[in-house]
Amino acid sequence: MTELSPDLRETVRQRYAAAAVQVAEGGSACCGPAAIETDDNFGSALYTGAEREDLPAEAVAASLGCGNPTAVADLSEGDRVLDLGSGGGIDVLLSARRVGPTGKAYGLDMTEEMLALALANQKKAGATNVEFLKGTIEAIPLPAATIDVVISNCVINLSTDKAAVFAETFRVLAPGGRIGISDVVAEDSLTPAQRAERGDYVGCIAGALSFAEYRQGLEAAGFTDIEITPTHQVAHGMHSAIVKAAKPRTALPTASDETDGAAGCCES
Repeated sequence: MTELSPDLRETVRQRYAAAAVQVAEGGSACCGPAAIETDDNFGSALYTGAEREDLPAEAVAASLGCGNPTAVADLSEGDRVLDLGSGGGIDVLLSARRVGPTGKAYGLDMTEEMLALALANQKKAGATNVEFLKGTIEAIPLPAATIDVVISNCVINLSTDKAAVFAETFRVLAPGGRIGISDVVAEDSLTPAQRAERGDYVGCIAGALSFAEYRQGLEAAGFTDIEITPTHQVAHGMHSAIVKAAKPRTALPTASDETDGAAGCCES
């Protein structure tokens, strides 16, 4: 898989920090929070009216995803769920309702401004089975085999080290665990340069993997039962897609399973 400059991580962080500030400070007493401008391929338009109405307005306004992973993740009562790149917390709060009081929903984000917004939204929603963590999706600050379902919404395509994301996702999943992800995926015919051009257009700064590269990356990490299903086109040759895969119940431990995430991953 083609990886990109780590400098892009700071560009991504700055972009999402600014988005969080816009939502938190851009509202008014009469009109509520200012929604982040997106087209119909991204954001809160991809959630049902009932889902939007039952959440804090700030969580809805901060939605920047390309899908609705909670609609495809098959969450059950008691599940432990982790949202990679949780932003303002919309998918974490929706997941918390689905897994109920015996389950738990974690949100992981590297941006302090987004975490502050998410914590405020958690308080407004009255969600007690939620925990937000600071860290990167390439070094998840959770022990091995502690999560049943990993979700993510248009975030993995922004990573500068997607192989590490897949490996860490596999590590934290319990045997038999699964992923239900929405992400931007490129057609196999597009070159990296062509993807970058389109990525700039749709705001996906670091660029998307192709369908074949995505599958290969998940397989290399140990995942099975991989399904990558395009849902709608976000730019010519680039699609929002639902990505599903499973960690085998008989998965053998790897070297990374011996650690509880990267040391210092949650430091500022």
